[in-house]
Amino acid sequence: MAKTNKTAVAQELPATYVPALKTVYKDEIVPKLMKEFGYTTVMQCPKLVKITINEGVGDATGDKKLVETAQQELSIIAGQKAVITHSRKDISNFKLRKGMPIGTKVTLRDVRMYEFLERLIRVSLPRIRDFNGISEKMDGKGNYTLGIKEQIIFPEIDIDKISKILGMEITFVTTAKTDEEAHALLKAFGLPFKKNNN
Repeated sequence: MAKTNKTAVAQELPATYVPALKTVYKDEIVPKLMKEFGYTTVMQCPKLVKITINEGVGDATGDKKLVETAQQELSIIAGQKAVITHSRKDISNFKLRKGMPIGTKVTLRDVRMYEFLERLIRVSLPRIRDFNGISEKMDGKGNYTLGIKEQIIFPEIDIDKISKILGMEITFVTTAKTDEEAHALLKAFGLPFKKNNN
């Protein structure tokens, strides 16, 4: 039986540990947003609540091991154990039956969320070939979803050991009431949005 890399998934951080981006948010981003949007209290300032990462495995209907491998890879990338997602209904065109494993996902909050965000901004996104920024399109509710085409942009993944190139969706859930506020928050964290010339 193959061993999963549990040490990479379940590393415990000291209780006193505070991620660098959490400090940046409190000391730099909050004052900046309060000035930009005219908030009267810190409580009005939007914040990042969670990051969810979803990875669909299209070929999983024919090979359940693919889903298990994707789960292990996503757990290593996120630093937290990912869960397997299952289809909610039968779709005959895709040979899909209700309850079949079709992908994997993980939800990150607080310390692990900030840790992942920092690695994403500083290490992973710059590894994308011909990278020139990410789309500015929000969801209309103050949240943002970033599509990644290949999991190999994450240095935690050994390119020589992967069985399949997989894409993923990374969703940033914020308390922002408008897309403008959410954009300003995520940009202040360092997400490299494409520069528009307006």
